Amino acid sequence: MDYAVEIRDLVKEFRPAGRKQPLRAVDRVSLTIAPGEVYGLIGPNGSGKSTTMKALLGLVQPDAGSCRIFGNDSLVVDSRQEVGFLPENPYFYKHLSGAETLRFYGKLCGLRGAVLDGRVKELLALVGLEGAGDRRLGGYSKGMLQRIGLAQALVQEPRLVILDEPTAGVDPIGSRQIRDLILDLKSRGITVFLCSHLLEQVQEVCDRVGIIFRGRMVKDGPLDELLALSDQSELVLRDASPELLEKIRALVAADGRAELLRSGRPRTTLESLFLRETADRAEP
Repeated sequence: MDYAVEIRDLVKEFRPAGRKQPLRAVDRVSLTIAPGEVYGLIGPNGSGKSTTMKALLGLVQPDAGSCRIFGNDSLVVDSRQEVGFLPENPYFYKHLSGAETLRFYGKLCGLRGAVLDGRVKELLALVGLEGAGDRRLGGYSKGMLQRIGLAQALVQEPRLVILDEPTAGVDPIGSRQIRDLILDLKSRGITVFLCSHLLEQVQEVCDRVGIIFRGRMVKDGPLDELLALSDQSELVLRDASPELLEKIRALVAADGRAELLRSGRPRTTLESLFLRETADRAEP
């Protein structure tokens, strides 16, 4: 199958001034994202998250490895026609209104006339800014700017949306609104590649997660599997007496009152998983 995103053995090095040896920002990172999936790439500041995304977008040239978008090499410009991108700190012309901003980006994508007008109204409604479409961006809050940024990323109706720290500096209400927008994109079948250090948000919206630390992918997989504790099991009983709890699992089937609702592995939190996976790799 063609993945929405396929990154294989990606390496990217930088050569800071005054440093003899190159700095390896991304060290043989590999990941795949299926169409319609929400994938979260998490890690501390400076771990290589944004560099990985920029390599995927063709904004930086990889030193080794490959990046593909819906089967096409991401270094080919045409591969990015179906991609929408919201950077961590998007820049907008503050003298333009929200509607004018979307109209500007729509024209860049080739939209004109009634089609463009309809798309602008649709996007303002989608991000909950229809009442602020005529206001200048200079009067927008941080959360409103992030939402208008997400709207511009959707102008050309992309199949893949890449979000780099979409809730950075946003208050809890704005963060919740952006989270709901991501879930709405998922319901529409749009693939979302989310980069964030806000673990609770990632845990709420993502199907799969990758943990990157010091440029290396240290964990990757379905969220449910990653959060399952491999060395523990649990039993959940309904209407069980205290005596029955002591008899454990073998006697449940013989008891007339108890119902075994669920058995399996208890879950940890994404925060605990992240701290556990990165603690041993931290410098003393």
